[in-house]
Amino acid sequence: MKKYTYTESKDTRSGFGAGLLEAGKQNENVVALCADLIGSLKMNDFINAFPERFFQIGIAEANMMGIAAGLTIGGKIPFTGTFANFSTGRVYDQIRQSIAYSDKNVKICASHAGLTLGEDGATHQILEDIGLMKMLPGMTVINPCDFNQTKAATIALANHEGPAYLRFGRPVVPNFTPADQKFEIGKAVMLNEGTDVTIIATGHLVWEAIQAGEELEKLGINAEVINIHTIKPLDEEAVLKSVTKTGCVVTAEEHNRLGGLGDSVAQLLATKLPAPQEFVAVNDSFGESGTPAQLMEKYGLNATSIVAAARKVITRK
Repeated sequence: MKKYTYTESKDTRSGFGAGLLEAGKQNENVVALCADLIGSLKMNDFINAFPERFFQIGIAEANMMGIAAGLTIGGKIPFTGTFANFSTGRVYDQIRQSIAYSDKNVKICASHAGLTLGEDGATHQILEDIGLMKMLPGMTVINPCDFNQTKAATIALANHEGPAYLRFGRPVVPNFTPADQKFEIGKAVMLNEGTDVTIIATGHLVWEAIQAGEELEKLGINAEVINIHTIKPLDEEAVLKSVTKTGCVVTAEEHNRLGGLGDSVAQLLATKLPAPQEFVAVNDSFGESGTPAQLMEKYGLNATSIVAAARKVITRK
């Protein structure tokens, strides 16, 4: 098992803030909109550098999506910012009609996704957003794993034509991917090659998958670990190549097991390469109030659960 280390832990929302600033420096058409959550979305550096390219919309998320769609007509590249719940569920009609159906070049950027929003509880957490967004025709869906990858993804989206959803979070997580990485939309990242089981993870669960791979190695199990940062379009070639070799797969995500990464992988395998699959995800329920660590433990979104799923799926080969 390849060893991964990190020297610092950082929140992925700060990666978005750093990436937005860099994208703004590289392209004068990049503009930003926020629904009264500048600090939470880490947009201050962009605002300080380009005050004339920032629009504070206030607590009017639906209006923000409409304005963003309109800005694209003039050649602008709008990045919208608010919490994931308000970026998707609250404004789904506006996204569908004004952005996706019209194929507008809007980047919907969503912080505080999943259970790790923590103490704010189920009304502010969202575990359905990946499913909502990936079902929209033409919508790219990206869920990076750490600060560096979120920064790189944000910069890459400024050069990507078409609507996109970028999902990130509030808690600090290990920052282990290269600072100078080249982010390729739709291209999986191989973290460790193995032969016994494929572990496909996204977002905050990627580091947990790496830890699980190390634990499995101690048990004599050689795990292949893949970081799927782009859920749509899915890197089908990478998934099929890996599962052809290992014969079974575990998917891991901070999302409802219905509609997320696991569903996308299962659909691919059902049509191209039937194979045993186990899911590490929230099992069709809402979240609750608690610290991020407590919730990840209670809902089984950790390395321990990935190890157990890997051992189970291997018996089904």
